[in-house]
Amino acid sequence: MTIAFPPTASTGVYVTGPEQWETRTIPLPSIGPRDVLVRIRACGVCGTDVGYLREGGMGSGPLPIGHEAAGVVAAVGADVTGIAPDDHVVVNPMAAPDGTIGSGSRYGAIADWIVLHDAEANRALHRIDPAVPFAVAALNEPMAVAKHLTNQLGVKAGETAVVFGAGPIGLGTAIWLKLAGLAHVVVVDVVARRLQTALAVGADAVVDATTDDVGARLAQLHGPGTNVVGAPRAGTDVYVDAAGHESVITAFLDNGKQGARLGIVGMHHAPVNVDLRRFLAGELRMVASVGYPTEIFQVTDDLARHWRRFAPLVSDEIDVADVDRALRLTLTPGGADKVVITFPEHV
Repeated sequence: MTIAFPPTASTGVYVTGPEQWETRTIPLPSIGPRDVLVRIRACGVCGTDVGYLREGGMGSGPLPIGHEAAGVVAAVGADVTGIAPDDHVVVNPMAAPDGTIGSGSRYGAIADWIVLHDAEANRALHRIDPAVPFAVAALNEPMAVAKHLTNQLGVKAGETAVVFGAGPIGLGTAIWLKLAGLAHVVVVDVVARRLQTALAVGADAVVDATTDDVGARLAQLHGPGTNVVGAPRAGTDVYVDAAGHESVITAFLDNGKQGARLGIVGMHHAPVNVDLRRFLAGELRMVASVGYPTEIFQVTDDLARHWRRFAPLVSDEIDVADVDRALRLTLTPGGADKVVITFPEHV
């Protein structure tokens, strides 16, 4: 199929109501001197997108969605430096001047074209090795979220860790922990296929929380520890809550040794009661992690270098021609772990 260039319009997915969406075509502006035109080749569907799909958008009319974007530069403005046509790139959705791409901006990235206005290399977009498949390159944004968590925790080589929740963020965190030199990383989940994926990306062990005693397994795998008053605890140094479930907080309070720390990246949708007596008895520490203040392109080269390790995170790669099936799959509980929508190469 031959396409006209430069394009004058872009077709993308718009949420129009609860579990309702449609494809719409909008005009594309001419490329200004500080703009970059990107042909999208892959866009991941994340939990934020699923929330918009369920709730019907942001309450302000049809919402273009998608922000986990990878593609090819098609044109650059005269004042843009560091980026050239045909570069493979990943996109920072937070850098759009009119709001976050796929979350209030004029553009969503489940679309064939987007224009990055006032674009600067290494702020709005970043080159990625063309050897990386586009579906894996589209993991750059969620892997930046996972990397920020490891930075927040200040992990050190030789430590041990447990990650609760084997979704993309949890498994991405497990990969970063191993790449940071942690001696042993355990992943806990209740879905067998997710635990198999955890082993595929390099977790040292997995625990099925529906059948195993998590605390006993951690003590077995990471050795014994104690809290401040000498009560027995697991020897695990780092706990990660990528599940957003109260049971993870309970497991940390029950098993955390003196000085153990918990990083929370999973979204909790209800208040959680924390017994501060147990918290104090362990001199425990908790840190929160949201987004990627500095990590969006810090991860890109490592993602490219280790892309085969990250590739199993993509559970379903679906062509945009079948976008309805892709989005319905994301709305189906347990239907998929990570859907990436891909766009064909045109000549």
